[in-house]
Amino acid sequence: MSSILIIIICIVVAAAAGAGATMLIQRSLARTRAKLIIEEAQRDADDLKKTKILEGREEALKITSEAEKVANQRLSKAQSVEAKLKQRELQLNQQQSENQRAKNEIDSQRTRLEEQNARNEARKAELDKLTARAQEELEHISGLSSEEAKEKLIQSLKDEAKTAAASYINDIMDEAKMTANKEAKRIVVQSIQRVATETAIENSVTVFHIDSDEIKGRIIGREGRNIRALEAATGIEIIVDDTPEAIVLSGFDPVRREIARLALHQLVADGRIHPARIEEVVAKVRKQVEEEIIETGKRTAIDLGIHGLHPDLIRLVGKMKYRSSYGQNLLQHSRETANLCAIMASELGLNPKKARRAGLLHDIGKVPDEEPELPHAVLGMKLAEKYKEKPEICNAIGAHHDEVEMTSLLAPIVQVCDAISGARPGARREIVEAYIKRLNDLEQLALSYPGVIKTYAIQAGRELRVIVGADKIDDAETEKLSTEIARRIQDEMTYPGQVKITVIRETRSVSFAK
Repeated sequence: MSSILIIIICIVVAAAAGAGATMLIQRSLARTRAKLIIEEAQRDADDLKKTKILEGREEALKITSEAEKVANQRLSKAQSVEAKLKQRELQLNQQQSENQRAKNEIDSQRTRLEEQNARNEARKAELDKLTARAQEELEHISGLSSEEAKEKLIQSLKDEAKTAAASYINDIMDEAKMTANKEAKRIVVQSIQRVATETAIENSVTVFHIDSDEIKGRIIGREGRNIRALEAATGIEIIVDDTPEAIVLSGFDPVRREIARLALHQLVADGRIHPARIEEVVAKVRKQVEEEIIETGKRTAIDLGIHGLHPDLIRLVGKMKYRSSYGQNLLQHSRETANLCAIMASELGLNPKKARRAGLLHDIGKVPDEEPELPHAVLGMKLAEKYKEKPEICNAIGAHHDEVEMTSLLAPIVQVCDAISGARPGARREIVEAYIKRLNDLEQLALSYPGVIKTYAIQAGRELRVIVGADKIDDAETEKLSTEIARRIQDEMTYPGQVKITVIRETRSVSFAK
C-alpha cells in the first residue's frame, strides 16, 4: 500500500514539475521501483528461505523420525537376536555340560570295555588251550584227526538232512493223498490189474487144503501174529478167505510157495503154531527143499545119461523144476531140448552125449543164486566155463540166442531144438514170463540197497515188502529208503497201477531159560 502511495505522489510531483523534472521523476521512479523490486525480492527470498527452512526442518524431523523408527526396529531386532543368542548360549552351555558328562561316561565305559576285552582275551587264550588239549585227547581217544572228524560230522549232517527231507516229502505226499481224489482211481486201477493178472494165476498161487475151517484161526493166530510170521519167513502172501477148507499161497517164486506149503503142512500136522515154531519149521523145510533140488538135479542127469556134472551145476538143474519160462516149466523144457538135441546130433553124425549135455544146460543162466545184469545165455556160458565144461558146450550155451558167435555145430543144434521146444502149441505164454520177470526185478532193485536183508513182491506185484536189519538202519532211514525205492521204481520200471513199498524194521531180543 505504501509503495502505491509513493508512486502516486511521484507522478503528481512529476506532473507538477513539468517535463524537466520528468527525467528526474522517472529516474526516481525507476530507483524506487528497483528498490521496491529488490525489497519485494528480499521479502520473497526471506519468505522462501523461511519456507525452505521450515520444509527442511520438517524434512529433517521426518528423516529423524524415520531414522529413529528404523533404529528402534533394529534395536528391537538386535534385542530379540541378543535374547535368542543368550538362550542359544544357555542351551549350548547346557549341551556342552551334557556332552562333557557323556564324554566322561563314554571314557568310563571305554575303560571298562578295555578291561573286559583284556579279560576276554585272557579267557579266550585259556579256552583255546583247553580246546586244543580236548581236541588232542579226542583225537587220541577216537583215533581220528580233526579233518576226518569234520568229514564224519558233515556226512552225518547230510544224512540227517536227507532223512528230514524224506520225512518232509512223506508229509507232503500224505497231505496230497488226503486232498486229492485218489481213492477212486486206486480202486479202478486195482480192479483192472486183478483182471489183467488172471492169466498168470496158475503159475503164482498154490492152494493148501485143510481138514476144517477151525484150523484157519490157529494159522492166523492172535491178532494175526502167526500169519505175519509165516509171511515174513517165507516171503509168500497167505490168503485166508471164505473158501471152505482151503488157504491160498500167493507168490511168483515157486520155491518159496513150496517151502510155505510144506511148512504149513508140518505145522498143521504138529499142532504147535506160534512165531518161534514157524521160523524153526520154515528153516527146516527150506533145508529139505534144498536137498530135494539137489536130488532132482541128480535124477535128471541120470535119466538123461549125463555124467560128470559139477555139483553146483546139478543144483542149478534141480532149481529148474521150480522155474517157468514163458509159462513153460524150465526143467521140462530143458529135458525136452536135451532129447531133441541128441536125436538131431545122431541124425547128423555128431556126438549125441555132448548135444544132450548142451541142451540140458542151455538155460542154467535163468536160475543162478545171484542174478547180475547179463543175458541168461551169456550168464549160462560163464557158469559153464566156471565149472570146467568143454568149450563147444560153453559156446552152444552162449550162442543159442545169437549173443555170441557160434564156433561149433552144437550151437545151431541147441538153438534149433530150443526153438522147437518153445514153439510147440501151448508151450509158452509171454505174459506170464513178463509178469514173473517184473516181480523178480522189483525184489532185486530193493536188494541193491545196503542194510536190506530180504525182499518179497506180493499181491501180484502191487506191494513190495522190504525187510531191513535193525542194527544197520534206524527208523528215520526206513522212511528215506521207502521213498528212494519208490522213486527208482517209477524211473526205471514199467508196471500197471501202483506199487506199495513197505519197509519193515524189527528188533528182537532172544533169551533161553535153562
